[in-house]
Amino acid sequence: MKRIKSLHESLSLEHPLQVVGVINAYCALLAEQAGFRALYLSGAGVANASYGLPDLGMTTLDDVAIDVQRIARVTSIPLLVDADTGWSNPELTTATLIKAGASGLHLEDQIEQKRCGHRPGKTLVSSAEMIDRIKSAVQGKNKNQFTIMARTDAFSVEGLDAAIKRSQAYIEAGADMIFAESLRDITQYKTFTQEMSAPVLANITEFGKTPLYTRDELNSVGIQLMLYPLTLFRTMSKTAIDALAELKQEGTQQGMIHRMQTRESLYDCLDYHRHEEEQGKRP
Repeated sequence: MKRIKSLHESLSLEHPLQVVGVINAYCALLAEQAGFRALYLSGAGVANASYGLPDLGMTTLDDVAIDVQRIARVTSIPLLVDADTGWSNPELTTATLIKAGASGLHLEDQIEQKRCGHRPGKTLVSSAEMIDRIKSAVQGKNKNQFTIMARTDAFSVEGLDAAIKRSQAYIEAGADMIFAESLRDITQYKTFTQEMSAPVLANITEFGKTPLYTRDELNSVGIQLMLYPLTLFRTMSKTAIDALAELKQEGTQQGMIHRMQTRESLYDCLDYHRHEEEQGKRP
């Protein structure tokens, strides 16, 4: 495993820091080669891609840690991990994800039976309960250079003022960064960031409540991290759906070759020939 960089290292190099979601180690390599400085493993990515399940809190800490470990083995780019509500033990969750190779996690202030942040029907825990989660997660850091990010879903449930008040309390409890979920207007982000003493992340997910703001737009209102949690996964999935339909219909892949990654490109990404030489298996 390579030395894992911290999110703060990457944050110092790019404003706002673009954090791209990856569903496996190979996607992490592609993101690194494309120049991204921070990666993300979403709960939906683990549930959907690794287990074929919806993102309804059905996967476990161990399920997530396996994917974290695989990604961390191939890249030193910092990896932020969706830790849902902490699986009832945020201290253990933090320690486990540090061991697996993550650079940070985010905890949310929903109840254990959580829902996607851009779906209706969310229910929040009290600020006091979320503060307990944060303090427990901080205990798991054990002086490690690890980011504890607090995600608040309060805007959709209680409004902007409540989301700000909650987030300020979360920072006071030990959160290093804030994940402001489902804000719907650029002016709301400006109001939110002006009241925060810690970096704020905007979740720019497709088909959600938040418009697809650009880097420049978010930078202008003080956002320091912007997240694309499932952009790569959704693009890959649509390409796969189209390819499968064409293959079934045409009975051949001849018309699809120009859309495929070549063997040479794959080998370059994987540094295939170096690995082959190290194993003493020359062609």
